[in-house]
Amino acid sequence: MLKVEHLTKVYEGGTLALEDVSFEVPDGEFLAVIGLSGSGKSTLLRCINRLIEPTEGRILWNGVDITTASQDEMRRIRRRIGMVFQHFNLVHRSKVLTNVLQGSLGYVNPALSIVNRFPKEQVERALAQLDRVGLRDQAGKRADELSGGQQQRVGVARAMMQNPEMVLADEPVASLDPVLAHSIMQYLELINREDGVTVLCSLHFLDLVHRYADNTIALKDGHLVFEGAPSELDDQTFKDIYGEEAERVG
Repeated sequence: MLKVEHLTKVYEGGTLALEDVSFEVPDGEFLAVIGLSGSGKSTLLRCINRLIEPTEGRILWNGVDITTASQDEMRRIRRRIGMVFQHFNLVHRSKVLTNVLQGSLGYVNPALSIVNRFPKEQVERALAQLDRVGLRDQAGKRADELSGGQQQRVGVARAMMQNPEMVLADEPVASLDPVLAHSIMQYLELINREDGVTVLCSLHFLDLVHRYADNTIALKDGHLVFEGAPSELDDQTFKDIYGEEAERVG
């Protein structure tokens, strides 16, 4: 169980990104986080694994307070939290296989990983993850030789190398066309349904929310303005989140 309690984030200069946000995510749930750009979605996800330090509030995961964890404790916690980024966050000059292997850095000898030497069993696991996303035959290519959709699939495979219990997907399909967006969402759905991995995914398009999410929260100007099933997102709620001029899609 993930519990976010009264989470607030104020950036230097006084910009309020999140204010008094509270919600719960049961184990194994697929949660969509929606809202306009700048509403606080990315800040929220990055506070959960403390890539961004919260200003106030608590984040409890399986009874552990992430917000007070030491750096050593956070390294252990982050091993179990995969991250998928909007802009892929790959090392473009490195091979696809090497990028996927980066997901196992918390489990291998750091000295060997620096020179890209990984245990045989980790290489086999990485190839298996690439096979799972349909890219095993691309393992030897440089990451920048792949299309955007392929690069994001590498990002998903890298996240899964951690054997995560939770995946945070920060607008993973924002830069992809609708067909590729669905392909990436299907891989996230696969690991959620088959592996029981909790997924928190920030999204813009309601058709994706309705198709893939079990539950939804919405942020507006850093405040939680909706929590419920996707089916509860009626026209008025949608306008409250996105504004009166917004056109509903999906």
